[in-house]
Amino acid sequence: MAEVRIELIEKRIGQKTILPPLTLTVHDGEFFVLVGPSGCGKSTLLSLLAGLDQPTAGRILFDGVDVTDLEPRERDVALVFQSYALYPHMTVRENMAFPLTVVPRAKRLDRKRIEEEVERVAGFLGLSALLDRRPRELSGGQRQRVALGRALIRKPRLFLLDEPLSNLDAQLRASMRAELLRLHKELKVTTIYVTHDQTEAMTLGDRLVVLNQGRVQQIGRPHDIYAAPANLFVAGFMGYPPMNLLSARLGADSIRAGPLDLTRPPGMPPVDQAQSVTVGLRPEDLVVRPANGPGDEGNGLGVVRLTEPSGPTLWVTVELNDLNNEAFTIIGTAQAGFVPKIGERVAVSAPRTTLHLFDPTTEQRWGAG
Repeated sequence: MAEVRIELIEKRIGQKTILPPLTLTVHDGEFFVLVGPSGCGKSTLLSLLAGLDQPTAGRILFDGVDVTDLEPRERDVALVFQSYALYPHMTVRENMAFPLTVVPRAKRLDRKRIEEEVERVAGFLGLSALLDRRPRELSGGQRQRVALGRALIRKPRLFLLDEPLSNLDAQLRASMRAELLRLHKELKVTTIYVTHDQTEAMTLGDRLVVLNQGRVQQIGRPHDIYAAPANLFVAGFMGYPPMNLLSARLGADSIRAGPLDLTRPPGMPPVDQAQSVTVGLRPEDLVVRPANGPGDEGNGLGVVRLTEPSGPTLWVTVELNDLNNEAFTIIGTAQAGFVPKIGERVAVSAPRTTLHLFDPTTEQRWGAG
């Protein structure tokens, strides 16, 4: 296991900055997730940690030792790719044994010990019956487990996983997430996991860092980031369906967001005069119900544009009109037992006081700092 310290790591190609200066610490034994949209620098950072690429500036330390200039084989890390990267001419047994056969002769295990290690890891991953098959004879999930097994058999100090589940179907991806968590709990090896899937990040990470254009937006435990996003980017990126972000006026007693009158959350400091804010409302905190007429005070009246069943929850996209009669859409949850039709007129209300306020100029969480 290892503590990983990244100090002002930067990557440039010519005049183009691929990764701006970035500083992070990953604790010993932690499952740490790098999450962000495509092109935000996640895989670049992972390549730098693995030694597959060299930074333009900055340092990488494992347990306080500078490894920035070390070759990949000297870092004692295991990297699992999205593409599996199995040798097609080798069996599962040979693929898994390969890392143990290419170490220097003085450190190499004998054939019997290698076979024992392969059997042990294969049993761990449910691959014992597949050891004599070749990759083309395996399903996507089985190939991914072989790739994980090939990494596990080395007993590295650090696992680096680059979107390893993105090629799998939804059901298999869910089961593999559970498998990864089980493996991490048992092995306790420091793991850095890259994904663009915020649901995956929330499910797997002890902590996660949200990146955008190579810059850290927020670091913390998944629940804390979801409950208190640091800025508008995090608010819109973390969570599905995404948070509704509305321009609003903050008054002494209420908050007006388009046609919605929202109650100020308890404990919010008073304001001397009305202020412009951006209000964030999670879809699960908005209720969509049948419209009872224009007397629905404090509710927004609108038209259903889309419904998305998701198990027990029905997400409803509603088009509303603000005070200037400009149309905008929000997503809420249908009232229990209510199944609206496309084009149906409905009312939208926010009975809960779970509001997120952001400064519209700085885009930071309102009152931060």
